[in-house]
Amino acid sequence: MPGKKYLEYILNPLELLRTKKVLHVNPTVLPDRVPTAESSIMLYEYNNDKVDSHTLKDVNDCFPYLNTPTNSWINVDGLRKEDVEKLCTHFAVHPLLIEDILSIGQRPKMDEINGLLFCLMNMLYFNEKDSSVETEQVSIILGKNFVISFQEDVSRDLFNPVRDKLKLSGSKVRMSGCDFLYYSLIDMVVDNFYVVMEKLGDRIEQLEEEIIRRPNNRSLAQINRLRKELIFLKRNVSPVRELVNGILRSESELIEERTEKYFKDVYDHIVQAHDLAENYRDMMMSLQDLYLNNVNLKLNEVMKVMAIVTCLLAPATVIGGIFGMNFDIIPLLHNQWGFFISVALMLIVPIWMIIIFKRRGWF
Repeated sequence: MPGKKYLEYILNPLELLRTKKVLHVNPTVLPDRVPTAESSIMLYEYNNDKVDSHTLKDVNDCFPYLNTPTNSWINVDGLRKEDVEKLCTHFAVHPLLIEDILSIGQRPKMDEINGLLFCLMNMLYFNEKDSSVETEQVSIILGKNFVISFQEDVSRDLFNPVRDKLKLSGSKVRMSGCDFLYYSLIDMVVDNFYVVMEKLGDRIEQLEEEIIRRPNNRSLAQINRLRKELIFLKRNVSPVRELVNGILRSESELIEERTEKYFKDVYDHIVQAHDLAENYRDMMMSLQDLYLNNVNLKLNEVMKVMAIVTCLLAPATVIGGIFGMNFDIIPLLHNQWGFFISVALMLIVPIWMIIIFKRRGWF
């Protein structure tokens, strides 16, 4: 039963949980973060001449890289409260920033406290199986000669291209300071927004073709689901514009003047991504109108056919009703050709009506 399938789709508990995740976020509730089973700490120490990478087993091994002449990038995959607090305390990270790092569902933001530049963003992934947008909270701290990044998921990482560039002699990341590495990480997150939006755009195009060809009972549910994903996408993309703009206006000594133009480029990209998200939202509203129009058009076609059939049967009903009246004297009632004449009239009048309807273009 199509209606039953549609009802099951709407009442799917997973859909209700998705709605709660997309629409209901309370930042005042203290997060209950579960420590990850796995945690990985990667250290990259580099300058113009060389780059060394180390896999550290303990967070205490990062402490000597606070004041080094080379640039250091400490990347932590998998958050554990004790490790995060210990590392951030040693690098003079403010407790408010530590709280943001350990938070869940935080809005993208930037802060400048204790001479450090901090930004929190959500790295987006597209789940091909569920056609949903998934997030991973990423926190990045820029200090003098060091960058610290925190990621929630150990299994997924978008920063591998940055690592590859670090290993290339003469690359821009390698030849520049930590501010350029800071820019590169933010730019990598922003660039991935387009990958996710491209996937969503493909789903929107497929749904549009399906609605035009054969709208069914599940089309409206798919529209609502994609609209939720676009709300979720926009909520994670829009604040990044303020984040990058805040970095540009900070006038921090950690950002060199030659690096500012790169952040302006990121700002242009995020503005374009925001506009694209707005366009997708408008497209979803148009798809909903298209679906309703197609459903109404289909209903109108059915009603038109039924109206035509009713009109064609009306003469036969009238003629049959006249000759079925209980009067003793009715013309042609006792005529031997009376039956054939009445049947002929029942056929000739509807045929004549069909010709008139056709000439007027009613069908």
